[in-house]
Amino acid sequence: MRRSRNLIIAVAAAVILGGGGLIVLGLTDDDDGVLPAAIGGNAKPAGPSAEELAKRERAKRAKALDAALKQVAAETPDFSVAVLDKKTGQTYAYQGAETFDTASIVKAQILACELLKAQDADREPTEGEMALATPMIRASDNNATTELFQHLGGKSAITKCNKRLGLSQTTVNKAWGLTRTTASDQVRLLSKLVDTKGPLDEESRKTAFTLMNTVNDDQNWGVPAVAQPGETATVKNGWDTRSADGGLWAVNTIGRVTSPEGDVNVSLAVLSHNNQSMDTGIALVEKVAKLTRTHLKY
Repeated sequence: MRRSRNLIIAVAAAVILGGGGLIVLGLTDDDDGVLPAAIGGNAKPAGPSAEELAKRERAKRAKALDAALKQVAAETPDFSVAVLDKKTGQTYAYQGAETFDTASIVKAQILACELLKAQDADREPTEGEMALATPMIRASDNNATTELFQHLGGKSAITKCNKRLGLSQTTVNKAWGLTRTTASDQVRLLSKLVDTKGPLDEESRKTAFTLMNTVNDDQNWGVPAVAQPGETATVKNGWDTRSADGGLWAVNTIGRVTSPEGDVNVSLAVLSHNNQSMDTGIALVEKVAKLTRTHLKY
């Protein structure tokens, strides 16, 4: 009896000194000093957080996209794709570090450099600069591009500009269409065109958006093919034949898809070469772009 009473007193003291948190029920002389488990002692650990579940789901979707793209790759020319979902922070790349000729997608890069040059001089782009930049983006005018490229300082100037834009996998060629790049680098460029903390100020970002959102009808393919009704797409496409590839076609598309509500905010780049024709190249890059949306569910 005395032993049990002493135990009760010791437990009570421990509870008081320890600030509570232990409840003893039904302790009697017959319990022989054995304490029952504290309430909640057998509770199961909490399950994965919502964030962890979302991460697992994104990984599952990426794996499914890998499989789908491998099936496409088994039957088609070389291609690569990169995606940046700004809403979720998810990045995805398939052959994202493989280099391709830019063809005319380099014009988006040249536009960004022209806008930065104006910013550095604390001025708006001149009428003459915009008279070149506008057809360069909307109509993919090559003559306007060459003139603007030279106006900016050519290969050396664009190379320096690339560093400010974070393009570490892009090598500028003096023949601008033969600039080499990766899908991952192009997604970085697209993100800089809208980054409020990036090198481009608000007016420059607005100019880039306006031009890439209003391309001529014959330029309106590629990334816009994945946009759903009510969504907005920006785009710059590139296509060209190369004697080094036996006259086969390089066909590329870069751009962004956004929704008014902000639940879609995606940058997308698809690069390809060795296509038999421009049309088959367009079909390929649009197929790949659509697969990213189907599987990543942005």
